[in-house]
Amino acid sequence: MTSPPAPPSLWWDASFRRFWFARVVSTFGSTLTIVALPVLVFRLTGSPLQTALLTALGVVPYLLFGLLAGAVADRTDRKRLMVICDLLNAALLASVPVAAGLGLLTLPHLYVVAALSATLFVWFDAASFGALPALVGRERITEANSLTWSAETVVAVAGPAVAGVLVAMIGPASALGVDSLSYLVSGVALALIPRAFNVARAPDSPGTPVARRLLADIREGLRFLWAHPLVRPLTLLGFTLSFVGGGVTGLLVVYAVRGLGLEATDVRLGWLYTAMALGSLAASLLLPRLKRFAPGWVSLAGFTLHPLALLGVVLAPGVVWALPALFVWNAVYTIVVINGISLRQRVTPDGLQSRVNAAGRMLAWGGSPFGALAGGLLAEDWGVRGVYLGAVGVASVAALLAWASPLRRSGAQAEPGGEIPAATVPDP
Repeated sequence: MTSPPAPPSLWWDASFRRFWFARVVSTFGSTLTIVALPVLVFRLTGSPLQTALLTALGVVPYLLFGLLAGAVADRTDRKRLMVICDLLNAALLASVPVAAGLGLLTLPHLYVVAALSATLFVWFDAASFGALPALVGRERITEANSLTWSAETVVAVAGPAVAGVLVAMIGPASALGVDSLSYLVSGVALALIPRAFNVARAPDSPGTPVARRLLADIREGLRFLWAHPLVRPLTLLGFTLSFVGGGVTGLLVVYAVRGLGLEATDVRLGWLYTAMALGSLAASLLLPRLKRFAPGWVSLAGFTLHPLALLGVVLAPGVVWALPALFVWNAVYTIVVINGISLRQRVTPDGLQSRVNAAGRMLAWGGSPFGALAGGLLAEDWGVRGVYLGAVGVASVAALLAWASPLRRSGAQAEPGGEIPAATVPDP
């Protein structure tokens, strides 16, 4: 018996719409935290290093738990895991405005919140990587990613501007309370999706200890990642990309204050994040139009343009020039990131989705805390523009390595690695 045809557009699929809504709401709240939390720390300390450490704390949990989270997510109910992470994050972020209201907020409290929130994101993200292909089918994953990223980015355009206003009006601690509410709404929306987030799970091995099974699962995911001629170089080169990204975003508040002469509570600080969000939006809308090109060539173009775009940020003399420079830089950065994620999801069988993608994210994103830490340490001596210029050098080396990699010879290796059924009848 054949399955009913997939709906002509993902917008007809109620399960996808709810998933999309949950991600968009959560993204709006997260954009507030992206602005408010560094401002809160910089207000308390006045230290570039302490501020940049937030970026490191946001990524270190992925290095610690990424492989394990991927293995667990392939063996468990992904929907339940995502809902639990959302609800815990809601409670965690709510503790900041509560502590501030009681006069008990401290720097260690903020670091703990940042670290635990990032840890919950690891498990949520591992499950989410496998959930979306299971919901829409592999052949529609690029469309689904484009729709999700585009909507998230549209929201992220307004989010930083709203955050700048909220930080100025009610303070950064209270602004974090809005993000807490967004996690609660996201968790409820995901729980209401009737369709399963798993097509297949990793097979059980009766009599085998759990730890040994999980280690075997992790090895299987890493073998798949390492063997693929496109996924492997994109993952390794992604480390250098995130190293640069960690240095740039970790010092963005410092760049605004010391490089562009803004106050820490200036509303225009939010404009810088908005410019980057607009760049991400442009990238997410452009990427589906690039599908006629081999994925390897799309990434090569991104890696080549990356140092040139970042050089524009370094040379920007003021806010008026910094806004378009950050737009272009983040557009190029985002194209490389989304292209790599979509490729991994297309070529990976469902039973390996969470493991392969969590491992890929862990390795590719692993450069971010090192970039943020290096930037924070060097900023006092080099100045923020000097650190950004050093990042241009790292991005240039990455571009050369990309051209020496199999990316330019392996464009045809982007075929699916196993079938995932497409979404069938839209949910009522």
